Amino acid sequence: MKAFPILAGAAGMAFVGGSVAVSGHLADAPNLTVQALRYALACLLLIVWARATRTPLRRPRGAEWLWLLGVTVAGLLIFNIALVHGAEHAEPAVLGVAVACVPILLAAGGPLLQGHGAAPRVLLAAVVVTLGAVLVEGLGRADTTGVLWAVVTFVCEALFTLLAVPVLGRHGPLGVSVHATWMAVVLFGVGGLVTEGPAAALRLHGDDVLAGLYLAVAVTAVAFLLWYTCVTRIGPGRAGLLTGVAPISAALTGMALGGPAPRPLVWVGIATVAVGLAVGLTARTPAAEPEPAPVLAGA
Repeated sequence: MKAFPILAGAAGMAFVGGSVAVSGHLADAPNLTVQALRYALACLLLIVWARATRTPLRRPRGAEWLWLLGVTVAGLLIFNIALVHGAEHAEPAVLGVAVACVPILLAAGGPLLQGHGAAPRVLLAAVVVTLGAVLVEGLGRADTTGVLWAVVTFVCEALFTLLAVPVLGRHGPLGVSVHATWMAVVLFGVGGLVTEGPAAALRLHGDDVLAGLYLAVAVTAVAFLLWYTCVTRIGPGRAGLLTGVAPISAALTGMALGGPAPRPLVWVGIATVAVGLAVGLTARTPAAEPEPAPVLAGA
């Protein structure tokens, strides 16, 4: 297996993991408005990249509208709402553990969407990666409502990838990213206008703007493109293993920003994730996907 799609997926998840500390600066900001502005900027950057690389952007047709809307509603809108409301009833580690279980669902469900069964070795690797991610995240406390929001977070995170699989072939990583982001602008924008008011953007402070810029550029425009490139090249089952990079990135970013050094158990978790990645990313799948031209080169 070529290294490029693996590095792309790992880099995308590293950006996502690093966003945990950055998102904390937006706790008091009008969330829906910030999200709308974030996805608007990301969409603009992606369109500029498409023009610069002469990558065609195709209009969705038929059922593609439903798949792309599903990616946006589940993977972006409901996921962000679940994080906000879940944080009111559960410690961050609970939501982190929920997301850490995603590799198992992607390893089992991703291949089914491609017309073949799951690879036992990849499933085993997904369990190992999930265990390692749980060790990195730790366990937290939650009430019943918090557990329910954690389950919603888990499902939505998986659907962000699974619902994109049927449309990646025709639209490619760049096309899926563009359509998902403009749809997110509409959904978050309407929600922000109704619940936060048209002047909500004027209440943003300097650190809110900087945090939003990071989320728009690194965590959305760049990370979406890298992630969907990885899914296209190696399939959702094996790509899902790389979600184990996100909690590691979050832990190391927190330390880099002045937080305490990770506990010994966290280092054990990091090593466990590494073992899972080594096992799963060297496995052969029943049906290999054709390798398209490099997306980042403008093909």
